[in-house]
Amino acid sequence: MQPRISMITLGVQDLSASIRFYTALGFPRFGDEENVAFFSLNGTWLGLYGKEALAEDAQVAVAGSGFPGFALAHNVSSPEEVDAVLKHAESCGAKLTKPGQKVFWGGYSGYFQDPDGYLWEVAHNPFAWIGPPDTQTEADDE
Repeated sequence: MQPRISMITLGVQDLSASIRFYTALGFPRFGDEENVAFFSLNGTWLGLYGKEALAEDAQVAVAGSGFPGFALAHNVSSPEEVDAVLKHAESCGAKLTKPGQKVFWGGYSGYFQDPDGYLWEVAHNPFAWIGPPDTQTEADDE
């Protein structure tokens, strides 16, 4: 098996609200499917799907709540960019759970929760590559 994550799919309570949230964050949506939404993330994709439908598709119980046991991460190039992304996410309806701050491993990070409580870490790691450059062009925005 080749090590890669092709798509992250989040089971959401209110698909329309989640689409509005991620669109407001600036995630470029593609396709126009009615019961699922897809966003391009520079090397992977984010899918949003109804929580009950996703559980049914995976043949698991939908019951359960609280900490999901993982966090998604968005790495940026500076501590100032961490703060700017956190502020932008909060203005889009995210709940700030940890403001940007120096962290024990030598970087700078903070966390927010999306409308369904999924955690996103926004981090500047001065010791690691942040990922592929933004490949979205102005034509993609139209």
